[in-house]
Amino acid sequence: MTYCVGLKLDRGLVFAADTRTNAGLDNVSTFKKLHVWEKPGERVITLLSAGNLAVTQAVVSILTEHIAGGLDGNRATLMNVETMFQAARLVGSAVREVRQIDGEALEASAENFFVTFILGGQIKGEEPRLFQVYSAGNFIEVSDDTPYLQIGEHKYGKPILDRVTHADMRLGEGAKMILLSFDSTLRSNLSVGLPIDLLLYNKDSFSSERQLRIEKDDPYFRKLSKAWSDALRDAFTEIEELEV
Repeated sequence: MTYCVGLKLDRGLVFAADTRTNAGLDNVSTFKKLHVWEKPGERVITLLSAGNLAVTQAVVSILTEHIAGGLDGNRATLMNVETMFQAARLVGSAVREVRQIDGEALEASAENFFVTFILGGQIKGEEPRLFQVYSAGNFIEVSDDTPYLQIGEHKYGKPILDRVTHADMRLGEGAKMILLSFDSTLRSNLSVGLPIDLLLYNKDSFSSERQLRIEKDDPYFRKLSKAWSDALRDAFTEIEELEV
């Protein structure tokens, strides 16, 4: 399993993804699930992936190979489409292409084709945008009412996003909130694990330079986790008990 979050704010976008994959309790590995394609000064496109690892890697490989083979401009790729909507359609097409090739074999071997993606970024000439792409290749775009998307093991980290998110947050605030969402998920589900890949994208910067990986012993994450636990305990203590 995995956990990924994409957040759209007035100041830009925040993305985070864990790196754990497992095929049983004794077969746990680390794989990168946050992928970035960038043309400095023109576009930054980020893709988060959850689900069957072979399928998600195949989708990412197709998108990357199309870029390498589409330099002459005859093929639509993430590097030459004019809008993020068109980019979302490319991701959906790649999902359907993998399904056409591998779907029947996966079903015959009792494997599943379940995958989901969060696609976000900005192409010069439009605002930053954020989409969720499903196993069928269809997709939705994030709304102003709910400016975030989650994929994977999302239920444990959802409450803080519902309670705290507001569009005029600073990107650093958004990143803090998302890491707290991850902290809650890590405590409740062993299928999600560190390291966490994080990307903060400043609107109109067309640069992905604000990337980092949160490792197991990261001092900020440990401090954040302890402070949040202490604050929750204090809040719980201060609320009056139920009298029956």
